[in-house]
Amino acid sequence: MTLLTDHPTTHFRAPDDTTAPAPAEARGVARDGVRLMVAGAHGIDHVRFRDLPDHLAPGDLVVVNNSATIAGEVDGWRAGHGPVVVHAATPLDDGTWVIELRTAPDAASPVLDGISGEHVEVGHLVLTLIAPYPYEGSSPTGSGNRLWRVAVDGDLHDVLARHGRAIAYGYLDHAYPLSAYQSVFSTVPGSAEMPSAGRPFTDSIITRLVAGGIGVAPITLHTGVSSQDAGEAPQTERFDVPEVTARLVNATRATGGRVIAVGTTVTRALESAVASDGRVVAARGWTDRVISPTDPARVVDGLITGWHNPEASHLLLVESIAGAELTQAAYDAAVDEGYLWHEFGDSALLLP
Repeated sequence: MTLLTDHPTTHFRAPDDTTAPAPAEARGVARDGVRLMVAGAHGIDHVRFRDLPDHLAPGDLVVVNNSATIAGEVDGWRAGHGPVVVHAATPLDDGTWVIELRTAPDAASPVLDGISGEHVEVGHLVLTLIAPYPYEGSSPTGSGNRLWRVAVDGDLHDVLARHGRAIAYGYLDHAYPLSAYQSVFSTVPGSAEMPSAGRPFTDSIITRLVAGGIGVAPITLHTGVSSQDAGEAPQTERFDVPEVTARLVNATRATGGRVIAVGTTVTRALESAVASDGRVVAARGWTDRVISPTDPARVVDGLITGWHNPEASHLLLVESIAGAELTQAAYDAAVDEGYLWHEFGDSALLLP
């Protein structure tokens, strides 16, 4: 994870007053009843997510993320300071973890004054801060460090399973169960935060896609914790593009179909598996790929996504696929029409 030198050209009013405060179902809306903006060369249409199959064509391929959300948030006690909320971002290959410390009790703000060697108690475990992650001063705030690599004197997976909950922030109206943070594709546990673009899908939508000659294929990308909105690139993340998905992507492109990525996570995984000849190959491991207009997507033709905050690094990825003009038009329309932001919000289908 590095600080970005590129910055989005899309500008819009921060949507603090239109954040989705709860899952669709808790707001009296069906999971596939959230709003869907379809934006492309034809203009902009406002429909419901359940209408998605009507806006794709036979021969298209929809690629989804099958990563399931884990209970990554747990209460802790910071020695010499008091209560803190711990967000467990990801386990590393050497047995250490990446964590973020947040203010108690609602995790509304990052804690930036941690120091190497200090201890945080979580359940019966002690987390020892080793070093800022990925390096000292990598927080774009310029003061303190947001993420830390920590040593754990036991099984943090077990403590999270026993005492953890879904990572959440202060804008939700109250806590929701882990099940609210899963999609119909969630089969491989590992994401610290929900790959939310796939949440509005239902069995009915998938059936209609397949019956209409539109393929559906999986990748796995386990998300870390959210990047800060300005200047911070996505974390290095684990991914897996299986051989069958690589073959389907290549076949779709060879026959003139469109590859539609469900979310920035799918885009990142697919674009991390592109060989020098432009074909997608089976690949797995860690990716630090940052997709932007200066290093654009090569195989993704369209994007299903939620709405990102101003200056968020994900906007660079959106601009890479949709183009700056279409992205700006879509965000202007979303603000004007009162679309809902964040993980339980509304969606867009961008078809440049």
